[in-house]
Amino acid sequence: MIKSMTGYGYGASSGFGRNFTVEMKAVNHRFCDVSLRSPRFLMVLEDQIKKLIQSQITRGRVDCFLNVEKTVSGIVNTVKVDKELASAYYKEIQILSDGLGIDNVVSVTYLSSLPGVLSLEEVSEDTKEMWPVIKEAVEAALAGLLVMRAAEGEKLCLDLRKRIGKITEYNAGIKIRAPLVVDDYREKLLARLQDYINEDIIDPARLTAEVALFADRSDITEETVRIESHISQMLASFDEKEAIGRKLDFLSQEIHREITTIGSKANDLEIGKLVIALKSELERVREQIQNIE
Repeated sequence: MIKSMTGYGYGASSGFGRNFTVEMKAVNHRFCDVSLRSPRFLMVLEDQIKKLIQSQITRGRVDCFLNVEKTVSGIVNTVKVDKELASAYYKEIQILSDGLGIDNVVSVTYLSSLPGVLSLEEVSEDTKEMWPVIKEAVEAALAGLLVMRAAEGEKLCLDLRKRIGKITEYNAGIKIRAPLVVDDYREKLLARLQDYINEDIIDPARLTAEVALFADRSDITEETVRIESHISQMLASFDEKEAIGRKLDFLSQEIHREITTIGSKANDLEIGKLVIALKSELERVREQIQNIE
């Protein structure tokens, strides 16, 4: 089944006096690259969150945002006083006062307003105990992301089938035209050399050998059959459960190689036009494949 690498998901859960929300957005990437942004006190859960995402996604860059909001009935903060820092502030102010000859009128209220003297500190909790609640939000966001990727994958599948159908059509046209190339070459060569043949200047057997050599050098049967095989493998992979993006990318490269060979061997205007059409359609296919997981 084709899955896109792009998508978005959202999940939420509540517990431990907090509301947890998770947002995920995914874009194209050669490998699975997960980036997590969360409050510092939850960084201990980063590895578990990433592993959960990677268990469902094999390709794409996933940006995951974990946000936390305290509820009304939430956690009580405690006030922490840094007495040593307050004392250091006071000593430096006293030195400044003596140096400038100004009376020191520093109050406790003023000292407590200086940076770092007073701070709020949450009641210590075991962050790992929050994992089941956070996991619920992560799984909900991941499920939404996967649904969107699958929906986008269906659209990609329809477009790819349409374009692969055109490639099949152009390749069939080349197969029909290929045998006529040798006949055209034989007729043109005979027309040019007819007078020399009549005068026995050129041996007809030599002419036949030349045509046979041309037919061998311009034979593209193998290339057209390989294109059919690669296309067949592409279509079959659409129903596979695992990620197929890399496989499709490889097959498209192989098809491009065969098309290029046909263009260099065929030496025919009509086949040349079909080769251009093939390359153009294949390029669109390759662009779409870059969006597939």
